[in-house]
Amino acid sequence: MKPILALLLALSLAACGGPRSAPRDAGPPPPAGAVISPNFGDRKPHPWDGRAPSAYAVHGTDTSRYQPPVDWRTARANGVNFTFVKATEGADDADPMFREHWTAARAAGVATGAYHFWYHCAPGRAQAQNFIRRVPKAAGALPPVLDLEWTPFSPTCTRRPPQAELLAEAQVFIDTVARHYGQMPLVYVSPDIFHARELWRLRGVEFWVRSVANHPSKVYPGTRWTFWQYSGTGQIPGKAGDGDLNVFSGNAAEWRDWLARRAHR
Repeated sequence: MKPILALLLALSLAACGGPRSAPRDAGPPPPAGAVISPNFGDRKPHPWDGRAPSAYAVHGTDTSRYQPPVDWRTARANGVNFTFVKATEGADDADPMFREHWTAARAAGVATGAYHFWYHCAPGRAQAQNFIRRVPKAAGALPPVLDLEWTPFSPTCTRRPPQAELLAEAQVFIDTVARHYGQMPLVYVSPDIFHARELWRLRGVEFWVRSVANHPSKVYPGTRWTFWQYSGTGQIPGKAGDGDLNVFSGNAAEWRDWLARRAHR
């Protein structure tokens, strides 16, 4: 019985959160392309029936004002290889924590990018200009990201524009940002808006997909993806509370190749 009880105790602790083992101590910041294996827990782990996130080599997170200051050196030492930091929303809003997260994550050797949260009541060009005003052209930065979601709880805009309008305005944002940074943005999507508005019709982009209950191949059949957000209840050393967990689609060598092609020079 003792081995069984020990196993049950371990599973119980994992379900309650915390890293899978003791947090690793932070040493000197490694290069941004160096892959460190994840040492994360998950407060609400999903029982994956296909290829699980643990089968992927390159893990990371995303961050906004709703996370308190992050110990990025500890997070990096425990497997945060990349992060996307919220920079802007709509045509005039900015995340007040952007600069702090952006600067500290880059200094810790985390491959860092910025994302814009789409506002369905503002034109794409104005939103792109808001992002461009606030996000620097920085060597090694990951491509910009356009975060497309429905906003049913927004205090000012709960619109769900028709497909033609949304695709056209989002494409204006994408093309404007691409001209400025010399890199086509990634597009973050959740299943509902992706399928309802056929977002696969956007031109020239790579997708970062949210899928917390099944592998993306089942939720987004036939869609190529570059990043997969698989949990919103991750427990990451150096990052208080729940954190989003993401993986890159390829192995460590493919990650370095992708960075060489897609990171800003």
